[in-house]
Amino acid sequence: MVFLTKDLGRSPGNMTKLDEVVAAPGEIGVALIGVREGSEIDLDLRFEAVHEGILVSGTATVEIDGECGRCLEAIAYDFDADIQELYYYEGLHEFTEEEDLDQYQVVDDRIDLEPVLRNAVVTALPFQPVCREDCAGLCSECGKSLNEDPEHHHEVLDPRWAALAGLTDIVAEDATQSTHSVEREEK
Repeated sequence: MVFLTKDLGRSPGNMTKLDEVVAAPGEIGVALIGVREGSEIDLDLRFEAVHEGILVSGTATVEIDGECGRCLEAIAYDFDADIQELYYYEGLHEFTEEEDLDQYQVVDDRIDLEPVLRNAVVTALPFQPVCREDCAGLCSECGKSLNEDPEHHHEVLDPRWAALAGLTDIVAEDATQSTHSVEREEK
């Protein structure tokens, strides 16, 4: 996603528009949601020469794909990423090493939009995406979708009481045997 800016020169006030569809680079997203590699990105940008460099502003429309963090259903929607970034002319400013990491530069009359686009999209993505706000998720016992069957549940015995549950079975068995013994004695 490198674009030539030579036609702007270094004359403040010169401007050009970019209205183009490009393929998405890889790894724009987080674990559960992001932009699929190779999908279309619709760029509607303006490059404007200023004293310090080239100001890039506009929107990039991307197709977001992922899955719900609760029920794992597919999620897909379009997102308009607002972009506004100043690319400094190479060699015009001296930056410290810390500042250099946060600054973008025009190199050989070219600018690379990929890091700016990545920052604009990734910071807007939800950390835990959901298909809808009231998504019930999956059953922790069997994995069934609780959205499809909200009444779904399992009888779960607290493991701390499991030994007592075994005792009740033994007591019931003893009671049954006692009843049969009494009946036999009565006969």
